[in-house]
Amino acid sequence: MVDEREKQLVELVNEFHGHIGIYSMLGVKMGLYVKDIFNADGLSGHIGIVAYTGSTPPVSCLLDGLQASTGSTLGHGLIKVADTEALPRAEATFTCGKKCITVALKPEYEARIEADIKHGVELYAHGPKYWKYVENLALRYAREWDRAEIFI
Repeated sequence: MVDEREKQLVELVNEFHGHIGIYSMLGVKMGLYVKDIFNADGLSGHIGIVAYTGSTPPVSCLLDGLQASTGSTLGHGLIKVADTEALPRAEATFTCGKKCITVALKPEYEARIEADIKHGVELYAHGPKYWKYVENLALRYAREWDRAEIFI
């Protein structure tokens, strides 16, 4: 379920990210979800973020979507990637004023991504058809997954 604002931001992040990606799209959804919770639509660049994505793709691609959707950037020092011994994950802690919230992708959505990716690898290895398959997954998830429902 995509509104116009989300659609435009997903298109923007896909352009500077270099391809249509699952985690960059999820970063857009997560950033907009948090801005809705904070009622911070006009506060672009005022949200502090600590991400638990690690710095290795694909999960780290969430950072590109968070930057596009919140206006908070690595360059401005508003996003930090946490040093964590836990596995990289689609999770971040957001601070806006005195409010703080941690948001993560629900486990059932993580499991769906893992199963769909595993299926794509089985079908296509990591060749050109695999990347088209991943793009199609990202577009389908963008359309079907409501940002108000996919996060905890």
